[in-house]
Amino acid sequence: MIRDTPVAAGKRSGLRAVAIGGLLAGTLDLAQAMTLFGRRIPLVIAAGLLGRAALRGGAGTYALGVFLHFFIASSAAAVYYAASRRLRFLQEHPLVCGLFYGAAVEEVMNLVVLPLSALHARGPYQLRDLILGLVVHMVVVGLPISFSVWRFAEREANRAAPASPRR
Repeated sequence: MIRDTPVAAGKRSGLRAVAIGGLLAGTLDLAQAMTLFGRRIPLVIAAGLLGRAALRGGAGTYALGVFLHFFIASSAAAVYYAASRRLRFLQEHPLVCGLFYGAAVEEVMNLVVLPLSALHARGPYQLRDLILGLVVHMVVVGLPISFSVWRFAEREANRAAPASPRR
């Protein structure tokens, strides 16, 4: 039987952490957005790339919006995972770090991504909407990503640890 090298096992563990974290965060975030704002949210996401005409788009535009949403969620998971390789406290404190990371993702979306998108979305925002966005992203984006990285980093550490000698 061929055994994985620690490097190969670590890469697979990292891919799982990013994939599962991105999938969970993307699913929870899309579900809450569709609950709060309606089923047309993927068209709004696609409009960020294609412009306002995408709001009248069909199934293809809708699918593009869903794809873009999961691409962004997976990218956020990949960034957290990469940072956690150097900043071990991100793995050691998933609750606190996940909450802060979710807030950071929300702010990057509001202050960088949306203004640069084809929609050119810029405030002014209502305080209630800002607070709701922060809290929601802290819980449905930050926590699934941080706990996914924590879980798979723990597995990776257990695999890398030398086996204890038997007596």
